[in-house]
Amino acid sequence: MLSFDIRTLSQGAVQVSGDLAPDDEVWLEGDARPVQPLKVTGRLSGAGSGRFYFSGGFSGIAAGECRRCLVPVEVPVSGDAHFIFADADDENADEPDVFPIGDLGTVLDLRPAIREQWLLEAPALPLCRPDCKGLCPTCGADLNAGPCSCPSSVS
Repeated sequence: MLSFDIRTLSQGAVQVSGDLAPDDEVWLEGDARPVQPLKVTGRLSGAGSGRFYFSGGFSGIAAGECRRCLVPVEVPVSGDAHFIFADADDENADEPDVFPIGDLGTVLDLRPAIREQWLLEAPALPLCRPDCKGLCPTCGADLNAGPCSCPSSVS
């Protein structure tokens, strides 16, 4: 579960354990989505009047193409996540690290903050391996499979 009724949070901190599915509505067109559900764990607690603090982490698998040889790549992605959530009228609500509490101030939804942190951690230009040789600029052969027959090859 990644959405919480803030009235229940007034009774104390809660443990967070949930998944953020790749087809969840929080993802936008063009987002680098996880291949499988993103695992989210942590602790959500009060941080003053109308403010809440999440401390935890997430892990998942990102898919893409190797930036040098264009083969499909799956890359493990994980990260720590620390967020402040505040009412819209909070004096610090417009700071970039503060997320608004939605639904008329009764529901705290971790999904948008987790999405943002995932996008910061997921590699935009992954490599299939650190020593990837890429493609020949002349014939397009995969130089990881061996040198090509181009006379001007950089193999």
